[in-house]
Amino acid sequence: MSDMQDLLTVLRRRAAALPPTLVDGWLAALVLVVQLWPLLSRDNPAGGPWHWWGYTVVVASAVPLVWRRRAPVLALLGSLIPSSLYDLVDEVADQPIWYGGLVTLYTVAVICPRRVRWVLLAAALGGGMLVVGSSETALRGIVLFVAAYAIGRAAASSRAHAAALEERAAQLAREREAEAERAAERERARIARDMHDILAHAVSVMVVQAEAGPVAVATQPARAVAAFDAIAAAGRDAMEQLRRLLNVLKEEEGPRGPQPTLAAVPALADQLRAAGLRVDCSNTGDPRPLSPDTEVAAYRIVQEALTNIVKHAGATSAGLALTWQEDALMIDITDDGHGREPALPSGGNGLIGIRERAAACGGSAVAGPREEGPGFQVLVRLPLAAS
Repeated sequence: MSDMQDLLTVLRRRAAALPPTLVDGWLAALVLVVQLWPLLSRDNPAGGPWHWWGYTVVVASAVPLVWRRRAPVLALLGSLIPSSLYDLVDEVADQPIWYGGLVTLYTVAVICPRRVRWVLLAAALGGGMLVVGSSETALRGIVLFVAAYAIGRAAASSRAHAAALEERAAQLAREREAEAERAAERERARIARDMHDILAHAVSVMVVQAEAGPVAVATQPARAVAAFDAIAAAGRDAMEQLRRLLNVLKEEEGPRGPQPTLAAVPALADQLRAAGLRVDCSNTGDPRPLSPDTEVAAYRIVQEALTNIVKHAGATSAGLALTWQEDALMIDITDDGHGREPALPSGGNGLIGIRERAAACGGSAVAGPREEGPGFQVLVRLPLAAS
């Protein structure tokens, strides 16, 4: 049974691949042979050959099938009208000349609009009842023509359904491609933000230490050595983080180290203390679980905010407060410097990156001058992971 279905599927595919004109030509030839067969295989009871009129009508009713797809209405009329004239002469083989009309009516049911279909079906049925010789023949003709019309409509519905499924599949494929492109864009933006944070932090620390090193060489050699150690440590840390980040861009999967999280914030504060910035850290409330993306975003936000203090604020001290609430983690970073960047909505790339990271996790971020005393404040709210 399965082999037969596979064979039918292959035959349908090969038939669908044939040129429509060739298929219609062979169909017209088949109808012609079938309707000529009674004239060729039977003897005329009156003696002699059959009347030429029968051959003419048979040929005239079969030829219109050649253009049934290009002009279905003309093909139907061109087949039915000659068929209705078949019995005008007595010396013809007794047979119904219906095959051409049935095929063209099927085509009309598949192709034509509803109003045209109904008009032609009514004309075919009404005209057939006028020319048939008996009620049995009329009933048989009605059943055949209605069946041909119904099969045509079923085929049209099946094709429309298949076309809708194909269009839906194509639309889903386009949506998947668009979503993949959007995901790739988000990933590229995330990688760009991470690279900006890593490089900005490392370079800022190294610049500060490099500027302080020559001053301390003559008077405080130990401090100069510490400055160079801090430069080397910042460079190594930046290289390690960049190497992990760039592994994501490789086509082949490589070993990926863990992304930095809030657990690495104390080490980050120690780097800045080595650069000469006093950093006071506090952690209040009961720590709650964060999603992996939010965990990384929290670290990057702290890193970017502290880097901005080193680069722009001219501050001597900074405060980092992590407050764990019932449904959110509040990150409050302040400094005592003069500040250079305006408030977050129109700020520089660093503050824009803080806002985007917070928004990507469903949180929010605001920044601006402190209400009390000199300095700048970055306040970020990140939602906690669901229990």
